[in-house]
Amino acid sequence: MAYDSLAAFARALRAAGELATIDAEVDPRLEISEITDRVVKAGGPALLFSHVRGSRFPVLTNQFGSERRAAMAFGARTLREVEERLRRTIDLAVPPTLGAKVTRLADLAFAGRAAMPVRVKGAAPSQAVVIDPPDLRQLPVLTTWPLDGGPFVTLPLVFTRDPQTRRPNVGMYRVQIYDGTTAGMHWQRHKQGRAHAEKWGRRIPVAVVIGDPVLTYAATAPLPPIIDELAFAGFLRGKPMRMTNAVSVDLDVPADAEFVIEGYVDNDDLRVEGPFGDHTGVYSAADLYPTLHVTAITHRADAIWGATVVGKPPMEDAWLGKATERIFLPLLQMVVPEIVDYNLPVEGGFHNLVIVAVRKSYPGQAKKVMNALWGLGHMMMLTRCIVVVDHDVDVHDVRGVVWNALNNVDPARDFVVMPGPVDDLDHAGSYELALGNKLGIDATRKRADEGYARDWPPEIRSDAETRELVNARWTEYGIGDLMRIGRADAWSGQGPARFARLLAEPPRAPGEVAPRTDRVK
Repeated sequence: MAYDSLAAFARALRAAGELATIDAEVDPRLEISEITDRVVKAGGPALLFSHVRGSRFPVLTNQFGSERRAAMAFGARTLREVEERLRRTIDLAVPPTLGAKVTRLADLAFAGRAAMPVRVKGAAPSQAVVIDPPDLRQLPVLTTWPLDGGPFVTLPLVFTRDPQTRRPNVGMYRVQIYDGTTAGMHWQRHKQGRAHAEKWGRRIPVAVVIGDPVLTYAATAPLPPIIDELAFAGFLRGKPMRMTNAVSVDLDVPADAEFVIEGYVDNDDLRVEGPFGDHTGVYSAADLYPTLHVTAITHRADAIWGATVVGKPPMEDAWLGKATERIFLPLLQMVVPEIVDYNLPVEGGFHNLVIVAVRKSYPGQAKKVMNALWGLGHMMMLTRCIVVVDHDVDVHDVRGVVWNALNNVDPARDFVVMPGPVDDLDHAGSYELALGNKLGIDATRKRADEGYARDWPPEIRSDAETRELVNARWTEYGIGDLMRIGRADAWSGQGPARFARLLAEPPRAPGEVAPRTDRVK
């Protein structure tokens, strides 16, 4: 199901028991952030603040803050379901039967129709109301952390276009409000919006949009420049994006957006932007960035302001990262086919650590995979640490991955230190901004053709027959209550969903890989 507005998505969340409405007056400076932070870390619902001090618009936070809500945004029950939807579509293998071929062609035709944006004739909901004169201070923009340089738009969909090809781009670059008509545009050197800006020269037409959940996700997705975020959003929604002309700049903008802030970025007007409490869990430093000059602001008649709060994980963006992990696995496997699965742990901020399981067939393959991932471009090229494990290791069991790595690694042989580009937000780099070193760890079992002269020791595992016997008789032993008591301490901090699953299952043997389910752990 496609949601054309945040109001529609909020109604669906409420119907699913996934939304709490706060009617008490709240301050967009720090108070909403503190409330949201507590609710996110407790695994709580999406939050709709209906009475925001200084603004007539309600604010929605934590809309993506669980797997269920993130999947709901894509009209699915789980993120694995979204992954399989994409996998079926891009599967290039020829089906064996005529019936399967016909079905395959129908699927591709539907995907093509659904992906392409369409132009709206007549009035667009996103332009129902014009704020005249434009005034950013009327919007409920959040100040999220005490040392922030000011209020920041935290879910901005920044629309630009290539001045030569007219190809559009939708990126997510934070926007700091300075006053009623100016703001800081934080597009970093690795971003496509920045590339467009360099082609334009001094003055770049820009629209900053607060939009529907799927387009919001698409703006964060690590898409190569040749893939249109609007078409990608249309595919994920199963329904094309509706577009219209902006009222004051030469850009197409979503006809169903909540808000559209139009203007131009002046590359010669550099101002201090930041600091900002970022998803890394620390403040990103203040620096000079170009200024957005606002020429128009329009919004829906029933507009809701969408915002997120980033900080020390886990935060809401954890599930945007997990959506990327699942959705892009089929695409990643097309480029690096030996990859079985991968995990972007929340604790790593999604670009500080990637755990990759590979099926090895020749010596040095783990190091080949590291270099392939660093060479992919966009955010994967900035990954600070890549850990490669064997195909039978559950990459989502971080404790098991650590066990494998600590057992299998000889640093002199298995560590790869690679100098190169790092994220602008990476404060640990030893060189200048955006330049540093990255680490690859080959935690796979070593073979004779990799110079390992001894026999690699087998892992201690019980046999399948005994495991099945104990599983079948587990309740008969009558030790379930004792296990519940014991696990309360042993598994504390693992999260309520994981803890509940552990209590419902018999314990796994050491080294036993959990069966893959349709949920992200």
